[in-house]
Amino acid sequence: QEQLVESGGGLVQAGGSLTLSCAASGRTFSRRAMAWFRQSPGKEREFVAAINWSTGKTYYADSVKGRFTISRDNAKNTAPLQMNSMKPEDTAVYYCAATVRLIATTPSAYDLWGQGTQVTVSS
Repeated sequence: QEQLVESGGGLVQAGGSLTLSCAASGRTFSRRAMAWFRQSPGKEREFVAAINWSTGKTYYADSVKGRFTISRDNAKNTAPLQMNSMKPEDTAVYYCAATVRLIATTPSAYDLWGQGTQVTVSS
């Protein structure tokens, strides 16, 4: 059974950095792309970043472009999200997700999700 487990959330001051990790496990990890989404209270889940597992091609939401970096470690089946120059509006629960599609930016395209990790940015 495939599953995703996030880690690395916490409290950080504005302007600081944090790295989230997403570890994939299972008999065979067959997904083609992985992504990070986030959701804050009262808001819909929004796309943050995605990476194609084979090519390494990445996509970012405009709100995080230039500040966040998604990468992948094929050997370890992990997809870390490096977050720099963080802002209070980055505060949310961050979710890792995986899809059989080549790449996607909408939550409905992803069928495997982690449990989420809280990120809080203080001003």
